[in-house]
Amino acid sequence: MAPPMSANGFLDALRDEGLTVVEVGDWRHHNRNHKGPWGPVHGVMIHHTVTKGRDYTVDLCRKGRPGLPGPLCHGVITKDGCVHLVGYGRANHAGNGDRDVLRALIAEKTLPRDNQANVDGNPHFYGFECENLGDGKDPWPEAQLLAIEKAAAAICRRHGWTARSVIGHLEWQPGKVDPRGFSMKTMRARVAERLT
Repeated sequence: MAPPMSANGFLDALRDEGLTVVEVGDWRHHNRNHKGPWGPVHGVMIHHTVTKGRDYTVDLCRKGRPGLPGPLCHGVITKDGCVHLVGYGRANHAGNGDRDVLRALIAEKTLPRDNQANVDGNPHFYGFECENLGDGKDPWPEAQLLAIEKAAAAICRRHGWTARSVIGHLEWQPGKVDPRGFSMKTMRARVAERLT
């Protein structure tokens, strides 16, 4: 359990990990905080966008879509490995998920299977949307996978978390499949190696 780092601290953490960061508009103040709290934070959630094209993807994640206002994450990780910051604070990305998963995440234990949606995750996770069609065929370039690894590690490092604090949307909310195309177990192993 931790209070969220400041927006400047978030930016510094990502850059200190060696990431190329693009600041989009007034991202520091673009959030959904009027809908509820931001924090305490417990982990990092990884998504895929089901989109194609950097500019379209970043714009969608910043503005949102009908019925789901933006920001839809804090950072968009595009196929070239850049992290585009589109918001900071509460974001519409995690949605309702499994309270048992949240408890395991906080304790940094093995995650149980998500089988209910009984707690709001939006206050509790840093979120990264990753540009990919999510069909299991669209490739994940190594530059993008490395950026996902670095972004997750950057946040874990700042909060003193282990790689067990990194979660995929599919591990949080029943019915979700993202990210599809790589395993979260493999990604957590990459983050763990980076942290050590």
